Amino acid sequence: MDSLFGVYECNADAKGRVMLPVAFKKQLTKELKSGFVMKRSIFSKSIELYPMATWNEMVKDVNKLNKFVKKNVEFIRMFNYGVMPVDLDSSGRILISKDMMKFAGITKNVMMAAAGDRIEIWDTKSYEKFITDSTVNFEKLAEDVMGGINNLPSE
Repeated sequence: MDSLFGVYECNADAKGRVMLPVAFKKQLTKELKSGFVMKRSIFSKSIELYPMATWNEMVKDVNKLNKFVKKNVEFIRMFNYGVMPVDLDSSGRILISKDMMKFAGITKNVMMAAAGDRIEIWDTKSYEKFITDSTVNFEKLAEDVMGGINNLPSE
């Protein structure tokens, strides 16, 4: 899978089921059979949805942490808190658990936003507030994060 792209508005039903947008289904054709992993985001009140293969690769690094270092054990515990496998149902929906919905403040209106190798699931109002009210100076952030890309050592 290459990097995902797109931002889509969706609705959660009373049980927390949300239709995965068709555009994401097309981008994730190979990954749909393997399923996904859903977890709380570390840096925002949103949910992250990882294709299973992407999750497994990321967890390899986490599993390399020394389990005899207390902060590593605490990180692993918090990192895995609430993590759950998710499959699409026969109608192409994912089920967001009540505790995940509460964590992200989701009631009905949902925004699914591509974030590289995963999908972020937000309450629509929270997502829009984050985007419009962000205190981050994106121009400065882009320069800080990506500005040195042309300074890579030549081969």
